[in-house]
Amino acid sequence: MGGETGHDNRRELARFLRDRRSRVAPEDMGLPVGPHRRTKGLRREEVAVLAGLSPTWYTYLEQGRDINPSSQVLDSLARVLGLSEDERRYVHRLARSRPGAVDGPVVGDDLVARLVETAGQGPWPLYAGNRYGDVVAWNRAAEEWYTDFGRLPDARRNMLWWLLTDPEARRRLPGWAGDALDVVARLRTAYPLLAGDARMGALVAGLREASPEFRRWWDERHVHGPRLRPRTITAPGLGTRTFRLALVDVVDSPGHSLVFHLPTAEEPESRD
Repeated sequence: MGGETGHDNRRELARFLRDRRSRVAPEDMGLPVGPHRRTKGLRREEVAVLAGLSPTWYTYLEQGRDINPSSQVLDSLARVLGLSEDERRYVHRLARSRPGAVDGPVVGDDLVARLVETAGQGPWPLYAGNRYGDVVAWNRAAEEWYTDFGRLPDARRNMLWWLLTDPEARRRLPGWAGDALDVVARLRTAYPLLAGDARMGALVAGLREASPEFRRWWDERHVHGPRLRPRTITAPGLGTRTFRLALVDVVDSPGHSLVFHLPTAEEPESRD
């Protein structure tokens, strides 16, 4: 994927529209379904008519041609295809973004590491990541509840690699599938900003080869942005606890986020 141009996003937009079109049942849109219908989901011309577009123009969009749909057109397509709010935003990002590396060197000035050191004095996990999923800084509690990230090779000090390829992740996360899919979906959401970037290409290619779950989820194009969500972790000597994860962007270090673990209301404010 490395070395490709902004054409990547047009191709991904085309694939995404085709995939979501195939998931819409014609009868749900009030369309007749005859015995000889072979198209899975809606036909292109049906999407175009329902969205108030020219069938030829919509065909060009699904072919990845260099055309510029307006925000109104994208919103109309999102309505017809029944997209979620995260998927609608993803379509806009694909149509508007110009891909390229946005993160720069990993923690070159130690800003993120110092933030974690300062904010991570309590008993709960805190780590910092970038858009590739690299774990670039963490506190002691993160080591205790997750793993000793410092012992991982630099190229594998990454939440996606840990979740999808380390058996310890499945042992420690009772809701492993949901947790792993959540991180994959967030990577897919960041993808339009990094399409054509060599690091992103290598990461996706490596994970596709190493993990059948990643390969399936990536091809299904799950997308959603950061949000408060629960994560249950079981750690030796600490028991099982459910946290609510909160991602906070680091304004002065673009592309980096702090991942706070807030004990849920039913959990006591102390260690087991």
